[in-house]
Amino acid sequence: MVGEPSVSELVKRASEQLSDLVKAEMRTAQAELALKGKRAGTGGGLLGAAAAVGYVGLIGVAATLAAVLALWLDVWAAVLIVTGVFLVVAGVLAVLGRKQLKRAVPPLPARTMDSLRSDIDEIKERVHR
Repeated sequence: MVGEPSVSELVKRASEQLSDLVKAEMRTAQAELALKGKRAGTGGGLLGAAAAVGYVGLIGVAATLAAVLALWLDVWAAVLIVTGVFLVVAGVLAVLGRKQLKRAVPPLPARTMDSLRSDIDEIKERVHR
């Protein structure tokens, strides 16, 4: 048995390897959470854009377009058409923003957690051998 590591040396190595593994998993979790945070920010920005387009567009440009359409249509019909167009644009932006927010939720590092569970299962299996 000369040349084989002692039990204390094996425990020390296992401890160091486990520490390195946990640190690597933490880095992975941090990267995954950063990506989800970015997606949440993008989704929120798109929803904000939808609100801005819906509000400012309906007030400013809508009045101008309604006035132009009123040259050929009754005023009420011109305003109704322009209002409908801006509401559709706002709706599309809201749907896109909601999709981005759904991709960011839940804000858990799912892949990292799965990888960590796999690592723990592997360690348990090796310990039982």
